[in-house]
Amino acid sequence: MRILILGLLGLAAAVLLALAVKEDNGYILIGYGQWTVEGSLAFFLLMNLLLFGALYLTLRLLSRIGATPRKLHDWREHRGARRARKALTQGLVELSEGNWRGAERDLVRFAGKSETPLLNYLAAARSAQQQDAHERRDHYLQLAHESMPEADVAVGLTQAELQLDHAQLEQALATLKHLREIAPRHTHVLKLLKELYQRLDDWQELGQLLPELKRRKVVDAEELQALELRVYQHQLSGAAQDENLTLLQTVWNRIPGVVRYREEMVTTYVNYLMNRNDHAQVERTLRDAIDRQWSDDLVELYGRVPANDSARKLSVAEGWLKAQPRSPVLLLTLGRLCLGNKLWGKARTYLEASIGIEPSSDAYRALGALLERMDEKEKALNCFKAGLELSSAHAAPLELPASLKLPSGKTDNGQGDNNERPKLEVVNKQ
Repeated sequence: MRILILGLLGLAAAVLLALAVKEDNGYILIGYGQWTVEGSLAFFLLMNLLLFGALYLTLRLLSRIGATPRKLHDWREHRGARRARKALTQGLVELSEGNWRGAERDLVRFAGKSETPLLNYLAAARSAQQQDAHERRDHYLQLAHESMPEADVAVGLTQAELQLDHAQLEQALATLKHLREIAPRHTHVLKLLKELYQRLDDWQELGQLLPELKRRKVVDAEELQALELRVYQHQLSGAAQDENLTLLQTVWNRIPGVVRYREEMVTTYVNYLMNRNDHAQVERTLRDAIDRQWSDDLVELYGRVPANDSARKLSVAEGWLKAQPRSPVLLLTLGRLCLGNKLWGKARTYLEASIGIEPSSDAYRALGALLERMDEKEKALNCFKAGLELSSAHAAPLELPASLKLPSGKTDNGQGDNNERPKLEVVNKQ
């Protein structure tokens, strides 16, 4: 519609101009030296208009011809960038589908023309890694760094991850240490370092990394607690191997209190003390840990630790009754301590109370042994039977193959009648 209106207006203007020229087309005279040119003004204006149009078109044509190389170059660049984007997309799809060879080919082919060559080379490095082509992988990583030197962290993280996947632990350690120098607060760098130190069993370095892991919240609270526990347990293990008797105590005192008195840590420490026959320190450690946080397992262990002053141990344990009057484990422990102090009646009361709250095979065996000593054999037999039935209810019986069964009346290596009391065994529960 707009073109139609403009055409009508042009036509009207031409008609008006033609009418005006018909009435009077004007006169023009141009003289130069002996030459003179004369004619109508309308013809002169028309010739000027045609000459201007021709000159304008000529200049436009020359301009277009001169711009052809540049436009051709721009077209090629645009075409190359479009093909590079398509190849990058295709390569990433193939990488996700597990077509490593095809992904590497598409990612590298137009990487030089890509708007983001860094992504091409990093993805190509991952593809090469999956093909165990580690030399090509390192080459692509180098090209990625050269394409964007300021992306040192991104390239380094990719390199470290690939080295870890290939179990190149020493190379990964060097890469991650470099990354930590240039990006000390980067959480993913810290996380990879944590995983690497665990795989290297380098608990000393991991212990130095723990505060930063906690400060940056690299791992959640549950994993951090488990990690702290393992770090300090390994530190205790290393100290226990040393002949210096005070080193173990020094390492124990350096452990933060919130970790030191956890049940697993206490049990680990007590194990090493028991190996050194330091029963007094075991008793003190267990007593302090139970006073800080109640634990049935530690209470049961406390009752089985040899002590020079058994009466004092009984007094300490009876002090816990105020806070835990209905703890079957505490009552069983008190019964055992009374047996050690030859307080038969008191031991019987505690053991019967423990069974009354929560029957256990250990309590039945202890009470049965006490009743047998007190010459109440029928009641003792009933206790042993009840304890045996309770144990059988929690564990399915195991049948030996016929080929391994011993002839009737014989025992294995003559040890079937060994009545020696078993030594205290501290189990490290993790």
